[in-house]
Amino acid sequence: MKKKVVKILLVISLGMNAYWLIKHYAFDRMYDPDEKEQNILNEMIQKTIESKDYQEIAKTKDIKAIESSMDKNKGGRYPYYFNVSVQTTEGTYLFGCSDEKCTDVEKYGETYSVYQDEKPRLPLE
Repeated sequence: MKKKVVKILLVISLGMNAYWLIKHYAFDRMYDPDEKEQNILNEMIQKTIESKDYQEIAKTKDIKAIESSMDKNKGGRYPYYFNVSVQTTEGTYLFGCSDEKCTDVEKYGETYSVYQDEKPRLPLE
């Protein structure tokens, strides 16, 4: 009886460890940047703020937030899976690298804004 319980616990333990390893290496690494990738995203935010497209948006729209993200599953290759989102009250503007060396950042799309339907999150309650 004791050996049967130990075998069951061993199988459960191996299954859980396999699940967590696969989840980490196959899925989480696709979206969670490591330290080097986070530095790249931080530099992209600076390049976004300095870009012409951003300056045009800043003149006419009320910018609420700037967020960086990474999605290796979107089909692009390095560095095209890095994104910067500039959120305004009217929409969210998506920025990405314009070339393989990411010498410049350009606007490549738009999407809805959470600030159209929700109140701003600051000041915190």
